[in-house]
Amino acid sequence: MQLTSDTLKQLSEQLLQERKRQGLTRAQAAGVCNVSESFIRDAESDPGRCSLALLLRLFTGLGLRVQVQGWSIDATHVGADQETAP
Repeated sequence: MQLTSDTLKQLSEQLLQERKRQGLTRAQAAGVCNVSESFIRDAESDPGRCSLALLLRLFTGLGLRVQVQGWSIDATHVGADQETAP
């Protein structure tokens, strides 16, 4: 799925379906994914309000894979930026 603001509802539905497919309650999924139960509720209802870091933790905890295409980080630029930072 290409992730855009228009597809966030589809993402939330897929997260809910995956949790239920695995037979996990929200509390159990929260424990497995190391997030709060309220975060699971938010991710399943309005993932646009959730941080990417916690969404990634949820995906990983449920055994899902996230792939980003068309973007790369050049480590030489990252180091250079850190050295010139005030």
